[in-house]
Amino acid sequence: MKDRSTSKRTEECGPHAAERPHVAEVSDSAFERAAALFRAAGDLARLRLLHRLDAGECCVTELADARDTKLSTLSQQLRVLHAERIVKRRRDGKHIYYSLADDHVRELVRAALDHASEPVTVAEPSKAKKKS
Repeated sequence: MKDRSTSKRTEECGPHAAERPHVAEVSDSAFERAAALFRAAGDLARLRLLHRLDAGECCVTELADARDTKLSTLSQQLRVLHAERIVKRRRDGKHIYYSLADDHVRELVRAALDHASEPVTVAEPSKAKKKS
């Protein structure tokens, strides 16, 4: 026996809609956290930092020199990324080193940049029949 949502979906979208696999439930808090992560990583300067950290751990001074950025500006960018658990930090004496938080972040940054680097293709207009 099919539930109403499945039969309604089949009526609206055709029989292939009922054959789609079930999508796992995700909590509202997980969606909110993911949105915050994308907002933090979505800033151009912070995304460049993430790309640089993909190559490995760096101290704050190295990052500032590589980007020709003021330490105060860089610290603010790193604070946002750290608050969203996108980067982690460790102290060694008077130096603070930053790295990507984990492989999920590394994969996310790489996938976003790979996707953005793909050539843009323009889709052909639909050749659907026009109603007379």
